[in-house]
Amino acid sequence: MPSPSSLQRTILGLDLGGTKTACVEGTLDARILQRSEFETRAAEPFAQTFPTLLAQARKVIDNAGRSGRSVRAISVSIGGPLRIEEGFLINPPHLPGWHAIPLKAELARAFPGLPVFVEHDGNAGALAEFHHGVGKGRANLQHLIFLTFGTGIGAGFIVNGHILRGVTDTAGEVGHWRLAEDGPPGFGKRGSWESFASGAGLVELAAEMFPARWTVHAPIRSLVEAMLRDDTDALAVAAVAGKWMGRGLALLIDALNPQIIVFGSLGVVLGERILGPARQVISQEALPQAAAACELLPAALGSRIGDVAALMAALTHPSARSLFAP
Repeated sequence: MPSPSSLQRTILGLDLGGTKTACVEGTLDARILQRSEFETRAAEPFAQTFPTLLAQARKVIDNAGRSGRSVRAISVSIGGPLRIEEGFLINPPHLPGWHAIPLKAELARAFPGLPVFVEHDGNAGALAEFHHGVGKGRANLQHLIFLTFGTGIGAGFIVNGHILRGVTDTAGEVGHWRLAEDGPPGFGKRGSWESFASGAGLVELAAEMFPARWTVHAPIRSLVEAMLRDDTDALAVAAVAGKWMGRGLALLIDALNPQIIVFGSLGVVLGERILGPARQVISQEALPQAAAACELLPAALGSRIGDVAALMAALTHPSARSLFAP
């Protein structure tokens, strides 16, 4: 039997979204070795859903051990607002049952032998794409924005080659921006960017535009599938959402002057159905020189973006390096 020191050292990654949660095992070069996925049940209290997360995490760890590998850390990607180093969830709108939760402490208590690292999902996505996605092989890339564009919308900013968290870890909470005086509810206010251009926002828009077909309780997946079939009504919803996406992007481009804006989740799935209308608005509203210098791209990691992002809190934390040393 191999000694513990000779086993391949890996990371348990948790991608905690408003619709689904993924548990993955990954290597130090961000290869995914195994994964499991389950419904988040975001509206239910944390105490009711946390045991499911623990059971899935233990299964991944046990599978790793049976395959001759040793999980050495837990890495979490989750939406904010949160206090990142503390791993404390404040009030993430896409996880209404998980407010005021000391997630890092709860995981550390459940897995006492494993250090836990937590990162905002926007930051984690930005780091994943910067190191392993669109940024791989681009020596001159210094300024990148990543948009989560899942159930909610948030951003991660890489400025001068470094992640920007802000003084209260809330840099990137762009879903809170008010783009209009009225509109669907989202992120605590009507007319917010998230209310127009997120998974939940798409459903809200569809219910307003075509109430005979969709309600606010319709699954995001069903609307997205209609868009992918090029359903006329669904594409009309995408066009409106794309317009609002473009308005938010124009503000980001003017403020941060990025080289690349990368889209995760629904941006990968829907592509130009959303990005096409967004580009038109950007051409009209952003500073021409800034817009010309900025590429809009779906995540190069594609459907793997959430899995790789789940590893980044551990892979990029300075104190984690010694955990994986030979």
